Amino acid sequence: MKRVGRYILETGLIAAVVLISILGFWNIYFGADADAQPHHHLHIATAFTWMGLLLTQLTLIARGSYETHRKVGLAVLVAGPVLVATTAMLSVHSAHRGVVSGEGDFLIVQNVMVTLELGLLIFLAFLLKSRRKLHGSLLLSTTILFMGIALFFAMISFVPQFRIEGPETFYRFQMAATTGQVICLAVGFLFFIRDPRNGWPFLVAGFCFFLNEAIRSLLMRFGLIDPLTEIVGSMSQPLTFVTSLALLFSLLAATALPAARQPRAVRSGP
Repeated sequence: MKRVGRYILETGLIAAVVLISILGFWNIYFGADADAQPHHHLHIATAFTWMGLLLTQLTLIARGSYETHRKVGLAVLVAGPVLVATTAMLSVHSAHRGVVSGEGDFLIVQNVMVTLELGLLIFLAFLLKSRRKLHGSLLLSTTILFMGIALFFAMISFVPQFRIEGPETFYRFQMAATTGQVICLAVGFLFFIRDPRNGWPFLVAGFCFFLNEAIRSLLMRFGLIDPLTEIVGSMSQPLTFVTSLALLFSLLAATALPAARQPRAVRSGP
């Protein structure tokens, strides 16, 4: 019981992200203008499967079931690339919709960068798998990326101060985004101060949204947001999915394979 209690903060983070994600998708499925599309189903299925796997792994570690933990890790090896591939495909879908509608894609930079950051965190987790605590932190820190996006949609859906009620309230999009970013950074800092040696991935994940916002501002300054949206929106969604999946799976598989043992040198002479 004492061992399980050590991971109460991590368990709470996963539970909070699941709840916030449900709220973020609520209007799409149950709102007055509910119109859930296949890509929404896919995104929810992959995201919740990922968080379910993380919770399972956390529970197994807490119980000391290391052998089962390693076996379930094979599922994580596959689920990670599928998750990133799905996120990449949705980024293309969102950009394409923005181009077709002529309204652009407000989240184009966040979508693209979060996809890359998600893949990087998962890759680093497998690359540094020998450092078990850091490995776990890198995998769990991916939930902060989901939390940031979900917070944005949850706030504009349920918090009156952030609801969009017409063109004159469009500024609330930025208010909601900034508020969500601050919350993510605060959560990341909480994990960091608890264990600076192994908790820094949470802080990095929380900081990613501010980095992405800085990149967006820079691209806006040089008038590159629309060209970026057009480039991403013109990409093939199936090809993006397959390429992203194959690339990350290849990288993770390479880190998961045991290192080849060097042959012993043959001694010469007596």
